[in-house]
Amino acid sequence: MKPRTPVRQRIGSLLLAGLAAGILPGFEPADMPESPPWPMVDQLLLPEIRADHPALSQTDILIDVGHGGVDGGTVYGDILEKNINLEIARRTYDALRGSGYTVLLNRVGDYALSSDNHWLNSRSRHLKDLAQRSHLAKEVSPKVMISLHVNSAKNSSKRGALLIHQKGKESRKLALCLQEALNPLYGTDTEPVYGRSYYLMKHVKAPSVIVEMGYLTNEEDRRLLLDAASQQKIAERIAAGVRTYLDVHAR
Repeated sequence: MKPRTPVRQRIGSLLLAGLAAGILPGFEPADMPESPPWPMVDQLLLPEIRADHPALSQTDILIDVGHGGVDGGTVYGDILEKNINLEIARRTYDALRGSGYTVLLNRVGDYALSSDNHWLNSRSRHLKDLAQRSHLAKEVSPKVMISLHVNSAKNSSKRGALLIHQKGKESRKLALCLQEALNPLYGTDTEPVYGRSYYLMKHVKAPSVIVEMGYLTNEEDRRLLLDAASQQKIAERIAAGVRTYLDVHAR
């Protein structure tokens, strides 16, 4: 089903955050208020307006920040996945922007994207969240999308990053670039897997991957995911993998 009404309010803020970051030196999207008095996104997505804004019409990377708001994601004690995703996403954003790419975050604070979805006739908050994320990807039409998440397992010895890709070969290439960049940080030799059943992997057209950045249930991974210096290393490895794909494979 196509949206009956434009995507509004917070999504408009998210798009404008990326736009501002592309043209205003020193802009920090992480410090944005959740509901700034900016124009609605339908005012931005008109073709004649999109053409004037490279941050919307020529986006290199869309960073999908997993979970948010009432959806904490994976939980370990008082540690919530949603907060780790956002912190590493901000750092990845900075690393990629520093390399000259046009980058957008689809979440810059602690809120659920499902609350912006008024067009999907579903009682499932989870489905509305995923549909909102895929719709934003469709509107922005990035060269690639990376979705940041944290894993968990019953076996606490299981660790390392895991890349989940779409059926297409470009997504597989992107996943391999990221997996090869991340494996040395964890001391693993994990191979990417095909995400046959994942909503975003099925509904986003751009080459996309889910980046499971480690296991909260593993002590070593948990230390990496919570330590600021290690978060920076993870972000830099993610950025390196994306750069390799865009600079070498996506030409």
